Amino acid sequence: MLLIILESADSICAAQADETSRLQSGGASSASEATAPSDYVLGGGDQVVIHVQDMDEIPASSLRIDPDGGLDLPLIGRVQATGLTLQQFKAVLTAKLSKYINSPQVAVNLTENQSRTVSVIGEVNSPGIHPLPRPRTLIEVISLAGGVKPDAGSKVVLTRELRRGSLPLPETHVDASGRYTTASLSLDNILSAKHPAENILIEPGDIVSIPKGEIVYVVGNVHRPGGFPLTSHESITLLQAVSLAEGLAPNAATKDAKILRPIPGSEDKPREIPVNVKEIFAGRAPDVPLYANDVLFIPNSAAKSGSRKAAETVLQVITGVAIYSR
Repeated sequence: MLLIILESADSICAAQADETSRLQSGGASSASEATAPSDYVLGGGDQVVIHVQDMDEIPASSLRIDPDGGLDLPLIGRVQATGLTLQQFKAVLTAKLSKYINSPQVAVNLTENQSRTVSVIGEVNSPGIHPLPRPRTLIEVISLAGGVKPDAGSKVVLTRELRRGSLPLPETHVDASGRYTTASLSLDNILSAKHPAENILIEPGDIVSIPKGEIVYVVGNVHRPGGFPLTSHESITLLQAVSLAEGLAPNAATKDAKILRPIPGSEDKPREIPVNVKEIFAGRAPDVPLYANDVLFIPNSAAKSGSRKAAETVLQVITGVAIYSR
C-alpha cells in the first residue's frame, strides 16, 4: 500500500491577512473521502491518500507538490498533480504503475481540501474559508456563506492573485504590491441580477468581502434620531430616512430642513442642501436621495431656520459621538 500526503498552503491577500487569519483559526473546511467529487482539481495544500493493491514493498512516503506542480514518487518518478482531477491523477498513476504490476488497482481519495477554497469575509452569516471544488458564481459563493446580513453594505469587493489572472471585470485595479487585482461591485445589482455579466465565476484562492453598510444620519426633531445603515443600497430617499427615524416630531420645522453632505476628499465643512420636507411629504416636490454619511437635519420650528450655528452643532454631535441604529 502506498500512502502519499500532499501538504502546502495557498497565500491569501496581504491586505486582508489579519481578517483571514482570524477566520482560519476557526479551522479550514475539510473534504471527506466520501464526498470529494471525481472532477475535483488537485492543487497545493490538498491532502490525498493513494492506495495501490499488491505493492506493499513500496514504502509509504510523504511528499510535497513542487512550485511547478510536480512531485517525485517511488518507482514511477515525477508525476504532475496540480491541475489534474482526482480521476485524471488516478489514471496517470495507473498507467505508470502498469509497468510494474498487471492491471494495478489504484484508489485516490481526498482527505483535506486546502488549495481549492474561497474566503468570504465581512457581513455574511457564515464568514470563513469555504471549499470550492469547482468554480462557482459570485451569487453561489455568497450563498455558501449563508447569505448577507441585514446590515451589509452596498458593495462587494473581490480580490484575486494576479498570478491566477485578472478579474474579468471592467473596473479592475492592481494593488500597490502588484500581486493582486481587486474590483468593487454593487451588491444590489448582483442580488437582483441587474447585470448578469458581473456574476462572474469565483476561482480558488479568491477573496469575497462584503463590508458593513454605510450610515445615513437623521437628527433633530424626529421621534428616533440616529444613524441608519444603507444595507445593500447605495442610497435611501429622504422619506425612507424619516420613516426609519419613526416620523417627524410635532414641532418639526418641515420647511427649513437641510442635508449636510460631506465633500469627498476634503476636510472642509459639509455642503448644506436646503430641503422642504413639507413639500416632499405632500407630493409637490420630488423625493431626494441620501448617501453615505449624509446628515438630514430637521430643526425645531422655534429655532432660526437655516442657522449655520445649528448646523455646526449637529456636525459636532455627529463627529464626536458615533450614532448607530438601535
